Amino acid sequence: MRRTSGVLAVTILASAVLAGCTPKNGESAEAAPVQAGTDQPAAGGSASQPCTPLETRNANGADQRPAFVGQTRTCGVRSNVAFDVQVVARGLAKPWAVEPLPDGALLVSEKGGNLRIVSANGQIGQPIAGVTPVDARGQGGLLDVALSPSFATDRTVFWSFTEPRDGGNGTSVARGVLSADRSRLEQVRVILHTRPTYNNNMHFGSRLAFGPDGMLYVTMGERSARETRPQAQEPGSHLGKTLRINPADGSAPRDNPMVGTAGALPEIWSTGHRNIQAAAFDAQGRFWTIEHGTRGGDELNLVQPGKNYGWPIVAYGVEYQGGQITSALGAATTARAGTEQPVYYWDPVIAPSGAQFYTGSAFPAWRNSLFIGGLASMRLVRLTIENDRVTGEEHLLTDRNKRIRDVRQGPDGALYLVTDEDNAELWRIAPRR
Repeated sequence: MRRTSGVLAVTILASAVLAGCTPKNGESAEAAPVQAGTDQPAAGGSASQPCTPLETRNANGADQRPAFVGQTRTCGVRSNVAFDVQVVARGLAKPWAVEPLPDGALLVSEKGGNLRIVSANGQIGQPIAGVTPVDARGQGGLLDVALSPSFATDRTVFWSFTEPRDGGNGTSVARGVLSADRSRLEQVRVILHTRPTYNNNMHFGSRLAFGPDGMLYVTMGERSARETRPQAQEPGSHLGKTLRINPADGSAPRDNPMVGTAGALPEIWSTGHRNIQAAAFDAQGRFWTIEHGTRGGDELNLVQPGKNYGWPIVAYGVEYQGGQITSALGAATTARAGTEQPVYYWDPVIAPSGAQFYTGSAFPAWRNSLFIGGLASMRLVRLTIENDRVTGEEHLLTDRNKRIRDVRQGPDGALYLVTDEDNAELWRIAPRR
């Protein structure tokens, strides 16, 4: 890989349309209009005053109603934050994740199977030896990467990947120790082989996130096929679930909700998910996921242990070819007893990948915001959340026309993003000088 010639800084003002929240289908608005330049309602704003949402295209699920006001197309907000987009490196091959290291370098996974370190000044390192073989067809390959919470002393790295197997493939998680010279991974072990094995190249998940409890949380997809969709509801399958495991060996913690349940896999934390490629913990230590919908129905969920988030029997949006979402379990509805509603959903979709709750000091106006990468939407989405409800949405980087695969906060308070392309870029979002 070639090194960039220095660091290219492009100054961009944070962009968003001042918008608001008139819920679709003509329901009465209940949020106040937003005062320009703030994330707060305008002085004197009334809870009944309508405002225009950022999304103005027709919803795919035209006849569907949100379960509560503000569940979709909420008020737009504008933070008026001025920032630089610094292109730290070019020439990455389909990166899937970026993980900032304590010294300012960045660990980047490439879908084809390479793990590399990019220095703070843009030098792209050689592939790190010792990474497990991957099946890189379709949506598969080397996927997420996460540092041990005690990486500074144990140098342990975790990664998820599409594992080639007899009869197909599946999402697996491995761990290894980065050598002192950072050239190879040692003591490599695969600690989780999710099951069942299936033979296709879609919906592998899979984000890794360490919780404040020290456990490793793993997000899964349901492999997309009509025959595997129902497994998101089956406790004997890892497909369409979030998982919680001990990072030392991949075993299930004893307080997982399915432990001791006959026929259930003990690693399961929650059920009823489609394809989760974004997940993050907030400052209160709560686990949030953002999953891909079909045509419409990308979901933000606040995940609770043992809860069912509905797929494929509860969903917003329609099939890719149009029409009601269906499976062997029957036709989907937008609500059903025993399932959880998403905190927020998008229709049309943003195609979410990568997420970060911002906790740094570089951007005080962004503190506690949730940032989400957008693939098909080619943007960085910022959400404000209060009392477990999305209160505002801002769209950033729309003028760059790049699919954003991942977003992470660095120790310097900057945001680091990777684009999703064969000749991809690594960006640093820092305050404008």
